[in-house]
Amino acid sequence: MAVRNNAVQTVETSEKKITRWLNNETVKQKFVDVLNKGADGFIASLLSLVNETPMLQNCEPETVLTASLTAATLKLPINKNLGFAYIVPYKGKAQFQMGWKGYVQLAERTGQYKTIHADVVYEGQIEDVDFVTGKIVRGAKKSDKVIGYVAYIEMINGFSKTMYMDKQTMEAHAAKYSMSYAYDLKNHTKNSVWSTNFNAMATKTVLKLLIGKYGIMSVDMQDAGMATALAADSSVITEDGQYVYVDNGGTFDTAKKEISANANVEVFEAKPIAQKVEPKAETNAVEAPF
Repeated sequence: MAVRNNAVQTVETSEKKITRWLNNETVKQKFVDVLNKGADGFIASLLSLVNETPMLQNCEPETVLTASLTAATLKLPINKNLGFAYIVPYKGKAQFQMGWKGYVQLAERTGQYKTIHADVVYEGQIEDVDFVTGKIVRGAKKSDKVIGYVAYIEMINGFSKTMYMDKQTMEAHAAKYSMSYAYDLKNHTKNSVWSTNFNAMATKTVLKLLIGKYGIMSVDMQDAGMATALAADSSVITEDGQYVYVDNGGTFDTAKKEISANANVEVFEAKPIAQKVEPKAETNAVEAPF
């Protein structure tokens, strides 16, 4: 009984510490600096998230704050039911995680994307892929067997690009960038989200890879936020702004070599990603509702 009481006390103490930090005027000002009038609502949503997530209460408060400040800087809500961005506990630290809706939102703000789409590919739906252009020769679905994953972007200037990854390639990618998934494979367990919801993880990953490789990334446009999101996704963010990928043991320097580092513990919606993005007359950022 004594052990149980001590565990409860530890959770309560950690929760109070995070709450105290969020009520500190200096910390509040950091959120005001990036959100202005939306700061109070964002902090309230963060407190609610911490209160309803016991594992997050046990995370290092610094990592909770840096992860949430990243979401605030990108002006993405962290309500996990909305699917834009997540603050996820992992091994005692809080990770910042992008949701697929967050990528769509950031793309929309640039005013440069006409269409964004990603989905699973079933047997028969792809007959061939041109290795030079990346264009796909489509066929008819033959069965419910998933053979790969595809993502497509089209810009308002006419540029378009498709990326396809077969299932074997995606499995190798997941094993390379997720130690938890590699552990599952080695020990025949199913603890990683890559193990329990592979198709959703893979669909997001192919979209992230495509945007990271062919999306617009200039620093003087709203799409600068996209570059930040790609780098910060699935990382623990240190106080000096470095991104540490605790599930693959890497650092920001490692991630720069292949910006599509893993995303392991996000809860994804089990449905295809499809969004038509209407071009805007202006490229001013549109804040997601908090």
